[in-house]
Amino acid sequence: MFRVANWRVLGACAWLSATAAIVGACASAPVQTMSDARQAISAAEAAGAAAVVPDQLSAARGELKRAEESLRAGDYRTARREAEAARAQAARALAATQAAPPAH
Repeated sequence: MFRVANWRVLGACAWLSATAAIVGACASAPVQTMSDARQAISAAEAAGAAAVVPDQLSAARGELKRAEESLRAGDYRTARREAEAARAQAARALAATQAAPPAH
């Protein structure tokens, strides 16, 4: 009986530790996510997205700008979500640019 109780306590502690780690990750500044978004936008720009899909590139830049504003305001959850959206939009712009026929 004593061993079963110990395993339950250890299991509960492990669960609480994992939950705290997840919550802590959400509460920290999304430094890597912001960097990923910037790099994705830079890659799309370097590929010529401004000429091929300017609206998509502009949307990615707008999402990044909103993410930066949220970061400055301390709203890390929103900043992370907006930075992820910026990265995804930039990736779509890059893919569209790469799929476009070459300009003559």
